[in-house]
Amino acid sequence: MIGVFKEYWLDIPLLHIVDNEKKSDALPTLTYIHGFTSAKEHNLPLAYLLAEKGYRVILPDCMLHGEREEEISEVARQMRFFDIVKQNLDDIEIIYQELVAKNLVDQDRFGLAGTSMGGITTAAALTQFSWIKSAAILMGSPKLKQYAEELVGFMDENIPDVSIPKEQLEQLMSELEELDLSQQVEKLYGRPLFFWHGVDDRVVPFEHSYSFYEEAITHYKNPENIRFLKEIDREHKVSRFAITETVNWFELQL
Repeated sequence: MIGVFKEYWLDIPLLHIVDNEKKSDALPTLTYIHGFTSAKEHNLPLAYLLAEKGYRVILPDCMLHGEREEEISEVARQMRFFDIVKQNLDDIEIIYQELVAKNLVDQDRFGLAGTSMGGITTAAALTQFSWIKSAAILMGSPKLKQYAEELVGFMDENIPDVSIPKEQLEQLMSELEELDLSQQVEKLYGRPLFFWHGVDDRVVPFEHSYSFYEEAITHYKNPENIRFLKEIDREHKVSRFAITETVNWFELQL
C-alpha cells in the first residue's frame, strides 16, 4: 500500500510518498517542486504513480506557499519570486542531505522535477548540484535571466506602482546569471533531461524551453538522454498526458 506521510525536515514541510513496506529502504528518489501559488498536495497524482513503481517521492512546500504561506499580498509575493527560487535551491540541498544521511537513496539515483516555478528551479539546480542524476522541467524556463527581464518588463507595464530600484535589479540579474542553465549548458554533463511544454503557454514562453532544447541536444553524445515533448493547443496547465510521460521518463532514466 502506498503511504502519504506528512513530515518536517529541518522546518521544511513536505509530503513523503512511498510504499509503506519500503519506507526505510534505499530507493530511487524524486523531489518534485510545485509552481507559483500552488502547494505540495497538488502533485500527489504524479507522486502516487511513481510510488507504485517503487520510487520514493518528496513533495516540499516552497517558501511563502502552502504551510509556509504568510500574510503577504499577491503583488508582494510576485516581487519575491526569485527569492523563492533561490530558497528552493537551499531546500533541495537540505532534502538531499537528509535522504543521504538516512540512507534512503539507492546509490546516486536522485531525481528532480518541477512545474512552472518548480521547472525554473529545476533548471537552476542543474547548474549547482552534480548529484542530480535525472531531471524533468514541465513548462519551466532554463533561460532564467531572460525570463526575469521579461517578468520585470511585464510588471513595469501592468503594476506601475511597484518598481525595483536599478541597483537592486542589477544585483538580481548578476545573481541569476550564475543560475542560468542556458548560459552554462555544459553543466548538464549529458544527464537525462525531459521537457514538457504547452505550445500556447502565455505565462512561461514555450520558446524559452524549446530553443534551449535545440541547443542542448547538440551537446549530448547520447541524444536519447534528452527529450522534448510539446503539446499542441495547451496553455499553462499540466495535462494528464504530461504527468504520465514524466512518470515514464523517470522509470526509464532514474
